[in-house]
Amino acid sequence: MKAKDKKPKTKPPSLLEENELASKGYNLIAGVDEAGRGALAGPVVAAAVILPPSPRFKWLKSVRDSKELPRAKREALFDKIQGDAVAISVGIIASQTIDVIGIVNATKIAMCHAVEQLATPPDYILIDFLKLPQLRISQKAIVRGDKLCLSIACASIIAKVTRDRIMVELDGQHPGYGLADHKGYGTARHVSYLQQNGPSPIHRHSFAPVIEATQLK
Repeated sequence: MKAKDKKPKTKPPSLLEENELASKGYNLIAGVDEAGRGALAGPVVAAAVILPPSPRFKWLKSVRDSKELPRAKREALFDKIQGDAVAISVGIIASQTIDVIGIVNATKIAMCHAVEQLATPPDYILIDFLKLPQLRISQKAIVRGDKLCLSIACASIIAKVTRDRIMVELDGQHPGYGLADHKGYGTARHVSYLQQNGPSPIHRHSFAPVIEATQLK
C-alpha cells in the first residue's frame, strides 16, 4: 500500500451540538468563528452562521474547517452557505485597532459584531474556543469547534473567504508584500518582504515579527 493511501480522511463536523440544543427548544443556533487571528497583516474577520433546523443539503457533507479545504472548494461552499443559511453576518476589526486593544479582544469584538448584525437574532451561539460574556445570549465555547461542529465550520468558511478577498484587495493597495498569496500570514516570503520593505500601514505593528522588521529599517 502506498504511503498516501494510509493517510486518514478528515472526519466531517457533525450536527451533534445543534441537534442536542434543538431537543431543548433552541431553534435559531448560530455558529461563530474567526479568520486571521494569527496573521501579521490585515484585519481579523469573524462570521456567524445560522443553519436551518435539521438541514439536509447535499453540500453539507463537504464542509470542513476552512483551513482543511482548498481554495476552490471553500469558494464553492461559501456560495452554498450564503444561499441556504437562515442568516449570515461578519464582523471585521482592522489591524490598527488590533494594535491598540490586542488580538484576543479584537477577535471577541469581531465575533460580537457578527452575532449582533445577524438579520435573524439567534437564541443560542456555538463559538470556536472563545466565550463572549459581552453577549447576553446562551452560548457554548467548543475547543476545536471548527472541526467538530457543523455550524462553526460553516462560519469558518464564511470568515476565511471574506478575509481572503479583503487581503487580495489590500495587496493592490499595498504592493510589494505578496498579500494576495499568503493573506498576511507569517510565511518566510512575507517575513522576507517585511525585512526588505518595512511594515505597511495595514501590518500589525504590535506583533513581534513586524516590530523586528521595523527595527531593521
